Amino acid sequence: MDLSCDSVVIGAGAVGLAVARQLARAGHDTVILEKNAHIGMETSARNSEVIHAGLYYPQGSLKARLCVRGKALLYEFCAAHGVPHRRIGKLVVGQAGQESQIEALVHAAQANGVTDLQPLDRAAIAALEPEVSAEIGLLSPSTGILDSHQYMLALLGDVTLVREAKMTGLRRGGDGWHVSVRDGDEDLMLESRLVVNAAGLWAQAVARHIEGLTDIPPLYLAKGRYASLSGPAPFRHLVYPVPEPGGLGVHVTLDMTGQARFGPDVEWLDGNDPAAIDYGVPDGIAADFAPRIARWWPGLRAERLTPDYSGVRPKLSGPGAANADFRIDGPAAHGLPGLVNLFGIESPGLTASLAIAEYVEEMLHE
Repeated sequence: MDLSCDSVVIGAGAVGLAVARQLARAGHDTVILEKNAHIGMETSARNSEVIHAGLYYPQGSLKARLCVRGKALLYEFCAAHGVPHRRIGKLVVGQAGQESQIEALVHAAQANGVTDLQPLDRAAIAALEPEVSAEIGLLSPSTGILDSHQYMLALLGDVTLVREAKMTGLRRGGDGWHVSVRDGDEDLMLESRLVVNAAGLWAQAVARHIEGLTDIPPLYLAKGRYASLSGPAPFRHLVYPVPEPGGLGVHVTLDMTGQARFGPDVEWLDGNDPAAIDYGVPDGIAADFAPRIARWWPGLRAERLTPDYSGVRPKLSGPGAANADFRIDGPAAHGLPGLVNLFGIESPGLTASLAIAEYVEEMLHE
């Protein structure tokens, strides 16, 4: 069966859904292909659900620019569409000897246009979060949380979604693309002028099916585990330590119900096959997390921590290397008209999703 549309988006995570919405709003008849049974079953469902302010990313990077722009768009979108969210604020806390790391965050934030950070001393930290013990810190009042599933449902709207549909080939034909799709037991051919590869963990695998595409970056997988806190949480804000290599450190987040979770850590996986990922969280996570959390929450009792879920970041740099930027390749990069590939869309991808969508649309119409 042969079908046609204006644009195809591969992947129905938060970023793919945002891109599809952006293209549909621009007047394109858009189809989303999702290999899983439901939207947002991988990276978009396995994260901290935080609206990031833009503190951590190098000046001028896509992560910095799209996070700051995306934050504003995301708060506006959530308010307009009834998506549960809260501008809860975040503390980044450090101990003696970590002053330079805190100062580096301030400089990075200012360079990225984040001007609302407030420096905190021990007394100010205690006033905001009495259970937290730290010498220095920052308050980021524009950091927030959201219900990511409700957000993704709002993004989907009435855009056409084909579930359990796996893209098996992509080649140029005429003025557009021929997209081969395996939909259950049926093989389909979609003809589309525009194609966006927003497959997240699978973006490189999808790219290998694109005829004529030769520059595909390596993929590194970094697993992050979470532990939930039993009983009431004593926190009113998110609380983060200073960042660690590969991640933001084991921090506490609150969801829209008030449930507190700690994580994620960073575990580099052997191999780079998303199909081989084990999302299990071992019972021993409490013993692993407790001493790290106790550095800033000395009142924690380890028995209150229980294994929760895990997620995996699709990274473009491996252990020991500097964190890589998002890589969003359009026709100017690969020479194939009407195609955009999104690689390495890890944090702050959820926050940046609406800004990424704007960026992709502009790239397709250059």
